Amino acid sequence: MGIFTSVERLATYYKRHGLWATVQRFTLEVRRSLFSGHQVVFHCDLADYASHQQALPISLRVERKKDYSELSLQDLHEIVSFWNPTLAQRNIEERLAKEASLWLIKSEGRLAGYGWTSQGRTIAPHYFPLGSYDVHFFDFYVFPQYRGRGINPLLVTHILHSLAADSRGRAFIEAAEWNEAQLSSLAKTPFHRLGWVRMVTVFGRTIVWWEQREGLQDYQKQMGKTPLVASPPRRNSA
Repeated sequence: MGIFTSVERLATYYKRHGLWATVQRFTLEVRRSLFSGHQVVFHCDLADYASHQQALPISLRVERKKDYSELSLQDLHEIVSFWNPTLAQRNIEERLAKEASLWLIKSEGRLAGYGWTSQGRTIAPHYFPLGSYDVHFFDFYVFPQYRGRGINPLLVTHILHSLAADSRGRAFIEAAEWNEAQLSSLAKTPFHRLGWVRMVTVFGRTIVWWEQREGLQDYQKQMGKTPLVASPPRRNSA
């Protein structure tokens, strides 16, 4: 995330929550960045799920949006008004223009959450280059009033099954090591833990450290793939 974007988000948070809450939030983000900066990376081989079907509860429905014009004004308003409308709308337009897909999950017709996927590339610098059939899952969010119902793992799993019908690649997703809720949610999906990684981008160059690589070597041997990463530290221009 760029410095200008971070400042805008902080300013929006200040307007909504006041000075003291903003100071606490800023301190928390700095502490997480400095001392809990690892991301836990997960993977899933889409071919394993090509013949599977997932039935959602009757009250839930998932919609895939590939173009900005497909979004209803109501859904767009609920997504962008939650934090910074200007930045949120800009992100949506830019991501859809780069052929990312926005997945909406609705409960009894009301928007309950959403998530993004991008095939063949990532929107932001990543830990390793993706293959043309690989898919990156990112920025999943469930609105507060719908949390605690298992909606996020249902959405993630539904997307995996939907993509498996057309893709021969792998899916990847990551979560911050401090985000216990997200890690618990991913444990209820077909994703498997790949390893722990830290990344920093300096002058357009991305430096990646794989500090723990649980299952990474076994995964590479099993899949017969070219290694995803070299020994840390590794420079990556993704």
